[in-house]
Amino acid sequence: MNSTDNPVSVFTDSKNHYEILDGLRGVAAVMVVLFHLFETFTGGNHLIQIINHGYLAVDFFFVLSGFVIGYAYDNRWAKMTLGGFFKRRLIRLHPMIILGMLIGAIGFYFSASPIVFPAVSTYPVWKMLLVMFIGFTLIPLPGSMDVRGWSQMHPLNGPAWSLFYEYVANILYGLLIRKWSTKVLVIFTILAGCALIHLGVTSPYGDVVGGWSIDTQFRIGITRLLYPFLAGLLLSRISKPGTMKHAFFWCSALIIASLSIPRIGGTSHVWMNGLYDSVTILVVFPLIVYMGASGAAKGKFTRKIAKFFGDISYPLYITHYPLLYIFTAWIYDNQVSMQKAWFMALIVLFSSVAIAYGSLKVYDIPVRNWLAKRFMTKTLEK
Repeated sequence: MNSTDNPVSVFTDSKNHYEILDGLRGVAAVMVVLFHLFETFTGGNHLIQIINHGYLAVDFFFVLSGFVIGYAYDNRWAKMTLGGFFKRRLIRLHPMIILGMLIGAIGFYFSASPIVFPAVSTYPVWKMLLVMFIGFTLIPLPGSMDVRGWSQMHPLNGPAWSLFYEYVANILYGLLIRKWSTKVLVIFTILAGCALIHLGVTSPYGDVVGGWSIDTQFRIGITRLLYPFLAGLLLSRISKPGTMKHAFFWCSALIIASLSIPRIGGTSHVWMNGLYDSVTILVVFPLIVYMGASGAAKGKFTRKIAKFFGDISYPLYITHYPLLYIFTAWIYDNQVSMQKAWFMALIVLFSSVAIAYGSLKVYDIPVRNWLAKRFMTKTLEK
C-alpha cells in the first residue's frame, strides 16, 4: 500500500500499516464530539457531565502521536533532513487547520447569543478576519483577542489548541528528543509522569482539564502533552507488538469505557478523579496503543469500519466545533432541555461526520497531494 491508496494513514513508506490504530483515533474523535454535545447541558457542572472523561481523548491522541512519530521517523534520519521532517508534518496537519478556521469564521455570526456569546453579533468583520488569519498560522491568541470570552487561544475553532501542542511536540522531537537515548527518554518520561500526577491530584476540580488558554493554562497544556507524547515514543522504541484477536473491538471498548466513566470522588474527594485521570493516561492509554498495534483488522467489515473511522478522525476533530458553537447558542437562547434537543444533537453529530468526510475527499487529500508533489521529492507520508 502506498501513500495514494490511503492518504490519511499515520504510517509511511514500507512500514507496516496499523489500520487498528487509525480506527481507534476515529473512535476517540467521535467520543469527543459526543462529549461536547452533552457538555452543552451541564451548565459548567463537571459532576453531571455524560461521557464524563471525554476530555481525556486529547491525551490519548498525544500517546498515539508519540507512538506514530517514533515508529515512522526514528530510523529515518540518516536519509531525512530536519526541514524535510517539518515539511512532512506541516503538509500532513496544516491544510485541515486552515479549513477548520475557515469553517469557524463562516459560522461565527450564526453563533451569536445574548447569553453565551453576546459580543459576536456586533464584532467587526475585520477583527474576525484578523483572528481567522492568525488562526491559519496556529499562533496562539491572547485573551485580549478572544472574540467569544471562553479564554480560547483559537476562539473560532476551540480544539485547535491541542494542535498547537502537537506542533510543539513535533518541534521538540525534531530538534531534541529524537537524539535522546532510550535511557534518557525513560528518565524524562518518568519525570513527566510525576508532573502529570501532581497536576491531576492537586487540580481544584480534580482533573487534568485545560490547555486551551495561552494566558493562564500553558503549564497545564505542556504537562498534558509531555508524558503522553514521550510515553508513546518510548513505547514505539521498546515494545514488540504481539498478536491479539479482535483487537479493534477490545481497544474501542476500552476507549469508550475510559472516556465514559462517571466522575469519581464527588466534590469532597476531587483528588480521586485526578488520580483516575492520571492512571488512565499513564497506564491505560499506552496499553490500548500496544494492544492496537498487536492486532490486525481482519475481516472485510472490520477493515471497512476501521478505515472509515481512521479516515474521518482528524477532519472530524478539527472541524466539528464550529457547529457546537451554533448548537450551544441555540440551546441557551431557547432554553432547550436535553430531552427535547436529542434530534438536533443527532443532526449536529451526523453533520459533523459528513463535513469531515467531505472535507477529506474534496479538500484535504487533493491539497496534500498537490503540496507533496510541489514541495517533496518523494511520496509523502499518509
